[in-house]
Amino acid sequence: MSESCNHNCAECKTACDDKEKILAAMKIPPREGSHIKHVIGVVSGKGGVGKSVVTSLLAIAINRRGYQTAILDADVTGPSIPQAFGLHDKAKSDANGILPESSKGGIKVMSLNLLLDNTTDAVIWRGPMIAGTVKQFWTEVNWGDVDYMFVDMPPGTGDVPLTVFQSLPLDGVVIVTSPQQLVAMIVEKAANMAKTMFVPILALVENMSYFICPNCGEKAKIFGESHLDQIAVKHQIKHIAKIPIDPAIAAACDKGRIEEIKGVWMDDIADMLEKI
Repeated sequence: MSESCNHNCAECKTACDDKEKILAAMKIPPREGSHIKHVIGVVSGKGGVGKSVVTSLLAIAINRRGYQTAILDADVTGPSIPQAFGLHDKAKSDANGILPESSKGGIKVMSLNLLLDNTTDAVIWRGPMIAGTVKQFWTEVNWGDVDYMFVDMPPGTGDVPLTVFQSLPLDGVVIVTSPQQLVAMIVEKAANMAKTMFVPILALVENMSYFICPNCGEKAKIFGESHLDQIAVKHQIKHIAKIPIDPAIAAACDKGRIEEIKGVWMDDIADMLEKI
């Protein structure tokens, strides 16, 4: 450890022998009675790339393989997971803690929208309160037995992603992007944050990658050429997925029926997750 070290590992760009140990010691246990085997973060460098859709599709793919699956919606100011799964009842609690809601397929979900009186109420909170709420979803929700938990994070590298990276025992992260060059550049920030925090990058997912014409079947790259392969090579990421622009996905989310989507785009990543 350098003599000039300020012990703020989250902001430190220097690798040292103690940093990984310090970060590991910052992890907090979940609620008593919760047994969570694997925690996967879903992150993006910017908003609007479909991170919540990717989180949902990943959870659905793993759930269909028979695993107990959960989603912790850490996007506190813009929670959309309950809507995608058609969850509108308020979360309840008992002596053992807050109880997550379950989707039709049995995916456990906790989101701030399951606690608000009105789902359209604005969450006008400062960063520390938002980050504290995410911690509470981990420490006060009785998740029970979970094989895979997916954490849907807000975009960027601010308070909530930092809280999740520091406090939850992440097995790794999946980074979501879209084809634009600008977004590809911002992906680098999310990748560098993961590396700084000693969290493996498990996969890259490019949403809105292409559009298949329903009349001729031609694949059109509406947002330009993909940069996913180059990013994967640069960061030595072996697993990638490309999701098309498909009105059926948007319609399913709007109707709370995303579990009816039958796409196989997440299969390669699901294969990998089964081996971690």
